Amino acid sequence: MITTRTAKQCGQADFGWLQARYTFSFGHYFDPKLLGYASLRVLNQEVLAPGASFQPRTYPKVDILNLILEGEAEYRDSEGNHVQAKAGEALLIATQPGISYSEHNLSKDKTLTRLQLWLDACPERENPPVQKIDLLGDKQQLLASPDASTNSLQLRQQVWLHHIELDKGERLSFQLHGPRAYLQSIHGTVHALTTAEEKEALTCGDGAFIRDEANITLVADTPLRALLIDLPV
Repeated sequence: MITTRTAKQCGQADFGWLQARYTFSFGHYFDPKLLGYASLRVLNQEVLAPGASFQPRTYPKVDILNLILEGEAEYRDSEGNHVQAKAGEALLIATQPGISYSEHNLSKDKTLTRLQLWLDACPERENPPVQKIDLLGDKQQLLASPDASTNSLQLRQQVWLHHIELDKGERLSFQLHGPRAYLQSIHGTVHALTTAEEKEALTCGDGAFIRDEANITLVADTPLRALLIDLPV
């Protein structure tokens, strides 16, 4: 079963220095029916004005994945560590109790646009505090996984996250690990097909809950960039 959540249905924010779209409850936006999906707690697309920053804050034990779409960011923690990431890179932060983290748009004249995901971390797992990889521009790149397979980022959770880039008319099939997944269109239009021949169209910024499907096929109606988050538990 596929259930679409369009970009227009998502929570919205415009604070001047920050424009945001929230898939799940976050900050001032609250929907008791949308507190997350399996271990996926947060999926935000946010645009930070030139020179803008998120002030230091602590987090629950989550893995924070930042996919930089435009611009360059710097992430700092209260232990004195800092790392930069730019468009075409993905950065994973394994948050720790008692440590605060901040985010900064390094440019004084350009906006910073990124997707941010929070994934619940298994309490007994400890990974490197910061990991970063390049996006390769492949049709399908395993961006993050529990075991860092194929040079992916290593998560503290049983989740497989795929970055997808397809030309118009191309298709790509996935065998899912379990009963749940989430598909997010970053730009472009895609049809998601199930083995039961269910068909659902998503366009720029739309997402879709995928339930009880062993396989999913994506067909790009236009040049497409998307994420598929495989959430078996």
